[in-house]
Amino acid sequence: MANVLWLQGGACSGNTMSFLNAEEPTVIELVTDFGVNILWHPSIGLEIGDQVSDLMNDCISGKVQLDILVFEGSIIQGPDGTGTMNYFAERPMMDWVKDLSEVAAYTVAIGDCATYGGIPAVPPNPSESTGMQFHKTDKGGFLGANYVSKGGLPVINIPGCPAHPDWITQILVAISTGRIGDVLIDQFHRPTTFFSDFVQNGCTNAMAFGEKIDGHFGQRGGCLFYEVGCRGPMTHASCNRILWNRHSSKTRANHPCLGCTEPGFPHHDLKKGSVFKTMKYLGFLPKETPTGESKLTYYFKAGIGKVTNAPDSAKNYGQSK
Repeated sequence: MANVLWLQGGACSGNTMSFLNAEEPTVIELVTDFGVNILWHPSIGLEIGDQVSDLMNDCISGKVQLDILVFEGSIIQGPDGTGTMNYFAERPMMDWVKDLSEVAAYTVAIGDCATYGGIPAVPPNPSESTGMQFHKTDKGGFLGANYVSKGGLPVINIPGCPAHPDWITQILVAISTGRIGDVLIDQFHRPTTFFSDFVQNGCTNAMAFGEKIDGHFGQRGGCLFYEVGCRGPMTHASCNRILWNRHSSKTRANHPCLGCTEPGFPHHDLKKGSVFKTMKYLGFLPKETPTGESKLTYYFKAGIGKVTNAPDSAKNYGQSK
């Protein structure tokens, strides 16, 4: 049995909502089939008041074994590093996190706010928010670059806004069944089993991307990379391999990928004109190009593709399929 304590900082509870919709396995199956014992969760825990603080103190003292510390939301350090903007059980939440992370066998950050700071960490960042072990792309965050749990791993990051529910439950299963040693993590501490592919892999508009056919928000047919800022070619996630609700994804619904599993999210710090719009040089050259390809090479290939394929419109592309 693995004891799980789930805490929440600067968050919208979106990752909790996602977690509760898990299918493979479900939250019920976590408990009944895989030996996960949820000590407390802010949305579904029965304990209140002193019961919660007593439980956390028992974990810190070793009276209760803490196998997995899960944290959702940013670590709020404001004002002036005191953490008192996020008070919980008579202490700044960041103080609880520091003490609990020192005794946890494994520490797991769920969602982009917990992993890299997310939207709360966008400048000017009045709450002084940061991620558990990263601040955007910089390693360090709240726990520091050298932090490792008692199990010998750094913070295991499951990013996303929100994270896919099955990414969460499957990592909890890997830990509870003693299989976490088989899980590889990348340079941003993401499990590679979920974050090696690009979102573009499996996207139903991939052919339009290759043929340089422009698409538009909410319209069928055409690629959303060229006009409405889709980050599918630059974002590592399995959204089109492990579908949401086993049915769809943003790009399959003709909504641009926002790149929420990358540590730079929200990209360009929500600069005006950067959301749902492809930022360009000279009005026609995308400022950001697919990962793994030089800009010059991409511009050359895109130019050739535009000339040789030159369809009448994305609408015609959609009708031809």
